[in-house]
Amino acid sequence: MLFPEEIPEEPGANASADARDALLDGLTEDQRAAVLHMDGPLLVLAGPGSGKTRVITRRIAHLVACGVPPWNILALTFTNKAAGEMKHRVESMLPEGAVGRRGLVVSTFHAFCAMFLRRNALECGVDPDFAIYDADDQKRAMKAAMAEAGLDDKNFQPSAVLSKVSAAKNQLLDAESFRAQASDYSARQVAKAYEAYEAILRRVKALDFDDLLMRTATALGADEGLRARTADRYRHVLIDEYQDTNRAQFTIARHIAGAHRNICVVGDPDQSIYRWRGADIRNILEFEETFAGARTVALGENFRSTSHVVGAADGLIRHNKRRKAKPLYTNRGEGERVRVARAADEHAEATMVADAIDQAQREGIPFREMAVLYRMNALSRVVEDALRRRSVPYRVVRGTAFYDRKEVKDLLAYMRLAANPADDVACARIVNVPARGIGESSLSRVERTAVQRGMPLLGALRLAREAGVADRTARKVDDFCDMVARWRGLLESGAPDALAAFAEMVLDESGLREFADGTDGDELDQRRLNLDEVVNAAGDFELPEDPTGAPPTLLRALQGFLQSVALVADSDAFDPEAGAVTLMTLHAAKGLEFDFVAMIGCEEGLLPHARSREGTDDVEEERRLCFVGMTRGRARLWMTHAANRTVRGMRMGAMESGFLREIPEEHVERTGVTRSWLEGGDDGSGDGGSGDDAVDAPWMDEFEPARPKGLGAQFPVGCQVRHALFGIGTVQAILPRGSVTSVRVAFRTVGVKTLVLEYAKLVRA
Repeated sequence: MLFPEEIPEEPGANASADARDALLDGLTEDQRAAVLHMDGPLLVLAGPGSGKTRVITRRIAHLVACGVPPWNILALTFTNKAAGEMKHRVESMLPEGAVGRRGLVVSTFHAFCAMFLRRNALECGVDPDFAIYDADDQKRAMKAAMAEAGLDDKNFQPSAVLSKVSAAKNQLLDAESFRAQASDYSARQVAKAYEAYEAILRRVKALDFDDLLMRTATALGADEGLRARTADRYRHVLIDEYQDTNRAQFTIARHIAGAHRNICVVGDPDQSIYRWRGADIRNILEFEETFAGARTVALGENFRSTSHVVGAADGLIRHNKRRKAKPLYTNRGEGERVRVARAADEHAEATMVADAIDQAQREGIPFREMAVLYRMNALSRVVEDALRRRSVPYRVVRGTAFYDRKEVKDLLAYMRLAANPADDVACARIVNVPARGIGESSLSRVERTAVQRGMPLLGALRLAREAGVADRTARKVDDFCDMVARWRGLLESGAPDALAAFAEMVLDESGLREFADGTDGDELDQRRLNLDEVVNAAGDFELPEDPTGAPPTLLRALQGFLQSVALVADSDAFDPEAGAVTLMTLHAAKGLEFDFVAMIGCEEGLLPHARSREGTDDVEEERRLCFVGMTRGRARLWMTHAANRTVRGMRMGAMESGFLREIPEEHVERTGVTRSWLEGGDDGSGDGGSGDDAVDAPWMDEFEPARPKGLGAQFPVGCQVRHALFGIGTVQAILPRGSVTSVRVAFRTVGVKTLVLEYAKLVRA
């Protein structure tokens, strides 16, 4: 990225006709039309794999070659990687030392706004030396703001409040405007936090990421002189991934290009998948209305994928109504049909995908050219296990590996502390998660006591009052210590096959489940599913036989499970030359491509997500997300789903995604199903077909979820029970766990608890 301190005085000279023609070499007719367009608004509808980066960079170079001074060109995109690649490509097309290399601005939106605000600090009302707060800084500032505003963090999580404030800033609502629009109690409380948060940022001379956009858009709208100077400086504006712009970014572009109208936007409404973070698809759908007389060029040829992949994706996305139709085609040959495969459960699905990856590698596709994509992060755990068992190298992109995620590490820390009360690191991590009022100063006092007396931190917490901790907080600390002690007792007396029941009990009684429920949107779903997946992992763990002949115990099972997790967290010594399979969410995969792509969890409730039932727009965005995933594949695409999936420890029936039915059959090969299932006449068990209709599927060993037996049968769902400590409650679920049974009960006074029936001493009320 280049932001010159001084602009060269001489304009860029016209390049020779031969040099200009060279910039058009290798372009299709549609690509040439986009590059050659000079003045006035231009919309480039760029389908997946259509060479949009080539078009943008050739267009910039062509403008310079035609005499447009480079300092009059502003190119904006969304990632540093994309900006760097664009700038490098443009410079490689221009002569060394040419004026055309100086003054060009190729940047992300946020970087451009930061530069703009520093250079125009007085007009924008900011300190020129402002700091930029990252996500962690913002959370700390919001936590302090909530305390100043008197918000109870039990009812309002800082991350959830930050999400609402971010949405407001993306809509260009400052704290005062947000407060004026707050129509209910919750919004008014958020407004208080917003005002306190802004006061803190002002006090420390800081801006957050959303401020960069909002302050720039607001200043350009309010100051006519500033707007005119900026428009005169940047007489040609190019925006990549325009379908991902939010209202603030749209406003910035409109203010800069509104007068001269030399704006070129490149994007694809069919790949608009970020509405949850503020992207507004109307920006690209209504571009011709915003800039009357705009020219539209459609880039439909796909240079990435084979015909069956392109045809399958095109057939799917045509079911959307809010889009701009364009032809999608390729000249890369037919290739393989898209494989739609059904497995008995998530383990069979992971095994199937791992086998396919192993086979593809033997056929010459390197691991680095393979990817497993999923809608929710929690789905990666079982696949990671399957790949690890085969020694297949993998990496989790944009995010952390499953066991490195914060909520997962928090739950594991609770389990570690129960297994080893002397684990001070685990204790310090979760003693105030969820919040128990143990602030840093109180914890420091307790830690000093532990050091002085040579005892574990957990033991020193029993002496919190002596350490100077307030009595109210000390009572909460006592409850924490009692809870861990009770868990320890259960570990010493429990059966080894009760590990999943123990994990679920820890999840509930620790408060982590309720803590996760305090977040909003995708973050809420991710945290819930990740925590539930730890319970599933505990249920999958098999304690190896002790070579000394020691009898298996629940404590030994937990210790073995924690050890296996710790080994997973260690980086395995994979050969970097061999590359690694990439695991990532569908959102993170946008802009990437692989020879082999497996999309797992193509089921109702996952893809499309359960929240998409709220409206047609939600379903269409989920279909676009599926389209994006499909078009990541160059030659081989698998789309898998499970007949049963474990949810919170219970084996539940799953339904294949309706999107799979929308893919034209001529592009699909279905595996693990019978024809009668395809026609809707069978449940997919494989019993409905015979002879040529049946498909060989060795993983299709389906079975019905087990019904409660023994002690569980005595407490059917819906019955009322009495507990000596918690009082009266209603049974919500029975969860068989090997030789023991868990029961989830909604108590009138203390809320939902998960108890082990063999220990709980429940009686029917």
